[in-house]
Amino acid sequence: MSKKEKDIAFFVAFCIEEYRAAKGLTGEEVMELFAKYGVTDYLSKCFEPLHTQGRQWLIADIDEFIDIRKKEEV
Repeated sequence: MSKKEKDIAFFVAFCIEEYRAAKGLTGEEVMELFAKYGVTDYLSKCFEPLHTQGRQWLIADIDEFIDIRKKEEV
C-alpha cells in the first residue's frame, strides 16, 4: 500500500469515526449509510480537497452529499 493509499484510508476512517460521534450512530450504522449512498467512494476520490477541511465542514459536506443522493433516488 502506497503512502497516498494509507493517507486516504486513514482519512476515510477519520470521517467515519467523526460522523459516528457527531450523529450518535454506531460504526455499523455509519458504514451501512456510507455504503448505501457511496460516501466512502466519494471521500476516497475527493481526498485531495477534502482532507484539508475541518471536522465540522466535513460532517456538513457528508450530510449534503447524502441528501443529494437521496433526492436522486426519487
